[in-house]
Amino acid sequence: MKKIIPIASLEALHSETATAEVPLQLVHPNGFLKDTRGRLLHDLRISVTDRCNFRCPYCMPKEIFTSDYNYLGQKELLSFEEITRVSKIFISHGVEKIRLTGGEPLLRKGIEDLVAMLSPLQTLQQQPIDLTLTTNGSLLKKKAQGLKDAGLKRITVSLDGINDATFRKMNDVDFPVKDVLESIEAAVAVGFASVKVNMVVKNGVNDHEILPMVKHFKNTGVIVRFIEYMDVGNTNGWQMQEVLPSKSVIERIQAVYPLTPVISQYPSEVAQRWKLVDGTGEIGVISSVTETFCHNCSRARLSMEGKLFLCLFATKGYDLRALLRSQSDDLVLANAIANIWQSRDDQYSELRTQIQQGVIFHPKVEMSYIGG
Repeated sequence: MKKIIPIASLEALHSETATAEVPLQLVHPNGFLKDTRGRLLHDLRISVTDRCNFRCPYCMPKEIFTSDYNYLGQKELLSFEEITRVSKIFISHGVEKIRLTGGEPLLRKGIEDLVAMLSPLQTLQQQPIDLTLTTNGSLLKKKAQGLKDAGLKRITVSLDGINDATFRKMNDVDFPVKDVLESIEAAVAVGFASVKVNMVVKNGVNDHEILPMVKHFKNTGVIVRFIEYMDVGNTNGWQMQEVLPSKSVIERIQAVYPLTPVISQYPSEVAQRWKLVDGTGEIGVISSVTETFCHNCSRARLSMEGKLFLCLFATKGYDLRALLRSQSDDLVLANAIANIWQSRDDQYSELRTQIQQGVIFHPKVEMSYIGG
């Protein structure tokens, strides 16, 4: 059956833009910025490009992202200096973890230079910022050493199947799995503190790859995480029956490879972690649909051209680029960011059922635009 993309979905690809308002009374950041639900700001995800060389159907379907698609121009993107400046301001509000994403971040020219600019940054506790990057792995083999030398601490590779035919189907550009596996091996070889592999599980499409993935990465030190297929954006034709609950994923693995749970490292950690009882590896599950984690969500997202989004399922983004490129100083920017976060009440996953039933209208920004 051919997928039909509603016109309204096409119009919502880049979302509504809201002005980043600055309060009249400016206050200095204290490192404890809370939203309306008491959620602290802890993580910042920065998308550095809207381009990708894969066409995964759940993220950048070919029907929309054709060769004629109107990607952003270089001048529209935040410069590395602007990204570094705004990152420092977010750190003053308590951010301790920064993830670079996309699109495919390794397509951004000079990405190693950005890593080198961000890696020396320290948290308010004078600890190195937790700097990580998510990639599809297609360019990682030749860039792994440069990224490590620039100061990247950790890396996550998206891999939706270990079987070549399955993987080619999932990336929809006929890219071979062998090249991504070699990239993962290269990442391990250069000595990143952590190498993770993320697999989006789509029921009836690639769920048969769960056990082969666990088997392949046993004894490698690579952590495999299985993510429930999400209703991100408006163009992927998401349906609930395509979601394989994380509980079922664990049951499948447990039947072959006995598991024991691992305690979370911090309250807002989204992955439930498990170790193989025989000590040969660790896996994780991210229950993005069946078990909501809105109540602990500590993540802000910055798009490649400087819009601040408060949720992966956000409808609008707040324009920080205008302030960055004006004569505004850091205190003005810090207060604009604080004003936005303190008004945050996003809870999409907790309202999903009402939204799916049409009780609430909620067009969403595309995942390829603000990163996963």
